[in-house]
Amino acid sequence: MSLGDAIRMTRQKAFYTQEDFAKELCVALSTVNRWELNKVKPNMKAMKGIKKFCEDNGLAYEIIEKEWLSHAVEEK
Repeated sequence: MSLGDAIRMTRQKAFYTQEDFAKELCVALSTVNRWELNKVKPNMKAMKGIKKFCEDNGLAYEIIEKEWLSHAVEEK
């Protein structure tokens, strides 16, 4: 599973549109779209927001974190 897939599935499990998810995280709609298409990965501030979103909605964060960390290793 890619990072973008993990973010999309988490967002959809909470029944959020990309626009609502972007507002919740205080980012642009295009940013969420690029995350889900694996064009860019969230920065640390965004990851903290995603973690809080998961906690507030009772969703698993571990898969997203694992994929995000694996991308960080690949970039080195």
